[in-house]
Amino acid sequence: MGKLEQEAGARRSKREIEQTILAVVGAAGILSFALVAPKALDLLKYTPLNKYKFAYRTRTTAGRLVAMGYMTWMERDGKKFLRLTQSGQKLMQLEKEKVALATHKKKRWDRRWRMVVFDVPERRRKIRGRLCAAIQEVGFVRLQDSVWVYPYDCEDFIALLKAELKIGKDVLYAIVDTIEHDKDLRRHFNLPESW
Repeated sequence: MGKLEQEAGARRSKREIEQTILAVVGAAGILSFALVAPKALDLLKYTPLNKYKFAYRTRTTAGRLVAMGYMTWMERDGKKFLRLTQSGQKLMQLEKEKVALATHKKKRWDRRWRMVVFDVPERRRKIRGRLCAAIQEVGFVRLQDSVWVYPYDCEDFIALLKAELKIGKDVLYAIVDTIEHDKDLRRHFNLPESW
């Protein structure tokens, strides 16, 4: 396995652990941290780590989520608990919308394109990169440099993403009836080619 594959695997593992901790704490509201590591292991389908390394990574990831402001530590009766903050709840909602969009593809197409157009300044290029990565992960297709298209309703997802990245005025969401030369787009999304 090459260096890039190892780095990608580590990032993917880190993201899976973060999402699992968020899901466990989000489902319970407040959860004893002592319960997180063993129960979170059950939620992951596969983890290449031994249980001690996994417990360490879980604590580290929990600390990182606290540092990012998505969770807070609480203490009751000498036990530590994790609790989602308001921004953590917003992140959970964003993740739920991503999952909902993945299942959206099975719905019937209403023959309208959803278009996201953005003009994020160069000084905020990291935010622009996160935006592109998020919409590409959901399934958007790049039409031009800052124009992305998706065939199903995704307004809630875009609104949550704009709030999370704090780029409300730099991103526009449009619903378009017709796109010129959309044959390749229809083929990409397995949509009917004729009306």
